Parts: sequence; structure tokens; C-alpha cells
Amino acid sequence: MNNAEAEDLYEMANLHPRHTGLPMVIWVSERGNAQHDIRIKVSMDHAPRINIHNTAAVGVRPPGVIAGFLRSADQQLVFRWIKLNEATLVDYWNGTIDTVELVQQLKALPIP
Repeated sequence: MNNAEAEDLYEMANLHPRHTGLPMVIWVSERGNAQHDIRIKVSMDHAPRINIHNTAAVGVRPPGVIAGFLRSADQQLVFRWIKLNEATLVDYWNGTIDTVELVQQLKALPIP
């Protein structure tokens, strides 16, 4: 991981499965200096701990895997979660809401 990637990670809010309904940790961020459209990082591991070296980048508009790999079932769950929370993710990306408001507004997928 280079310095820019480490700095980007530092600026991301990590969200654990108990708050998202997803089986993995995800990270969301504000736009900052990004030259790309909104995306999130998704852990490829089903674990409550963070392993930034094993992640996929997933675009939000429209949902799609940009880098890395997600199993089909995981991909569909992440896409559902993105659709459920798209407006909130966009507001956070644009700096319209802060991290506290992000956490308050995000909706979790129902846990089966």
C-alpha cells in the first residue's frame, strides 16, 4: 500500500456487519481529492475484523465491482445495500452530511 492509499484509508469510515447487515466490513468516504465517482471498499472476507489488503472496490452509481473480486452472492448483497443507501452515500461523498449523520441515516439489510 502506497502513502496515498494509506491516507485514503485513514479518511474512510469503516462499517461493521452488525450495522450494515452485510457479512463483511465495508468502508465509505467523502470525495476528498478523488478523481473518480463514488465508490466503497468491501472486504472479501466474511469477518468482523478489517483486512484492507483483501478488498474489492465497488462503484455506487451504478453499483458494480471496479477492482478486486466478490463472490456472486456477496456482490448481490452489496448491490442491494448500496441501492438501499444510495442517497446517504452520495450525500456523504459530497460532504453534505458528516460521519455521525452517515451512521444515523444508513439502513441495514435484514439479517436472514
